[in-house]
Amino acid sequence: MSDEDEARILSDLAGQARGGSLPELSVSELSGALKKTIETAFPFVRVRGELGRVTLAKSGHLYFDLKDASAAINVVMWKGQAQRLPFRPEEGQEVLAEGRLSTFPGRSNYQLICDSLRPAGAGALMQLLEERRRRLAAEGLFDAARKKPIPYLPQVIGVVTSPTGAVIRDILHRVAERFPVRVLIWPALVQGEKASFEVEAGIRGFNALSPDGPIPRPDVLIVARGGGSIEDLWPFNEERVVRAAAESVIPLISAVGHETDTTLIDYAADRRAPTPTAAAEMAVPVRLDLLETIETSGARLSRLVRGQLRTRALELSSLARRMPKLDAVLNGPRQRLDIASHRFQGALGRALGRKRIQFESRAARLQPAALRRDALRRRQLIERLAQRLSPAFARDSAGRSRRLEQASRMLESLSFEAALRRGFSLVTRADGALVRSASDVGRGDRLRLRFADGEAQAVGAGPDGAPDVNETEVGPSTKARSRKGAGRVRSQGDLF
Repeated sequence: MSDEDEARILSDLAGQARGGSLPELSVSELSGALKKTIETAFPFVRVRGELGRVTLAKSGHLYFDLKDASAAINVVMWKGQAQRLPFRPEEGQEVLAEGRLSTFPGRSNYQLICDSLRPAGAGALMQLLEERRRRLAAEGLFDAARKKPIPYLPQVIGVVTSPTGAVIRDILHRVAERFPVRVLIWPALVQGEKASFEVEAGIRGFNALSPDGPIPRPDVLIVARGGGSIEDLWPFNEERVVRAAAESVIPLISAVGHETDTTLIDYAADRRAPTPTAAAEMAVPVRLDLLETIETSGARLSRLVRGQLRTRALELSSLARRMPKLDAVLNGPRQRLDIASHRFQGALGRALGRKRIQFESRAARLQPAALRRDALRRRQLIERLAQRLSPAFARDSAGRSRRLEQASRMLESLSFEAALRRGFSLVTRADGALVRSASDVGRGDRLRLRFADGEAQAVGAGPDGAPDVNETEVGPSTKARSRKGAGRVRSQGDLF
């Protein structure tokens, strides 16, 4: 039915009512005319009342009653508007609904098509906020055991906030001033009906990033917004935002409003900052303070290392002085080895003799077959022992031969014959007594001179040192030289 038809029907009804005759109308015509009249008369209304019989249909539409002490009206809110509600409607809440009146011909009743729904007054909002806080706290979302520590020096910081407000500029400036790190911004509305959905998406989106992906996952998150009224901050009281903050794997700092403002995300966050600037200060340390701490720690470490090195050097020197010499340590084992080697030669023969006697004694008591088997085993054992003994005995004999040869060479180098070969002579008396000093020789004493190639005889000189030529005797080894130099005997001089 068109608008002109509905207007015509209404005009006819009014005229005929005045004239005393009424036309016949169908139910649909009458319902349509009433619908048009009501929607034209009430295109926009704002109604305050208490919620009753709240129903969220599977289609997403929201149906509820709005009532007071003496009346009630049916209200319907379509899916699109219901999804953007900043709170969950519950029976008994006092709300303020805005929309237009219409009728539902199928049931012949009128209803309010609601476009906007909000709690009536700050007191109602605070009551709703407290009820929601108690319910979420009972679920354990605000427990201290769930809180995660904020990393001391994050590499990447994620910020969920409006990209055009003063909040993000304050955070970036404070981070750059204290310790410049990489900052990722997730743009989100922070006020209005869609704000809670976008803030939730930002928190969950950052958590969904891969640590090794092209966009690195942040080490810490900051959810920030400036100050405002309770209605302005209401998106941060929404259950979806609180649950996203509580379920965040990344440590989260809440910086919503001013210091006196409190929202439910503050309880679920791992840390609450009074302002966005304070959140930046919590996220990163001061770079200059870190450098100073590192320098101080480095100096202390250097002093400790130098002190430890000096202490260890003194301990090592003390231990080195107390350690015995290598030769002193090895002399005992060497002597024991020599003694054991000497004993081994005799002990081996005795041991073999005893084993042979034992073998023959036992062999006499055995049967011929067993005797042969045992003799064969023993013979094989003896052969193996002999094979092992021969190289050991050869090595021991070779070692002893080398030591004997070294001792012989040393004895030869220290003997008086070696001194004679180097041009010295051995002087003795006729009776063989050794002459050690010139004062031991008297005039006329007969002396024997032993050289490397023979002996010679001589007579001691007088006190004036002149020899007695007639008493000089020359040994057999010097006769040839005496004949050749007979004319030079008197010029020979004193032997001593």
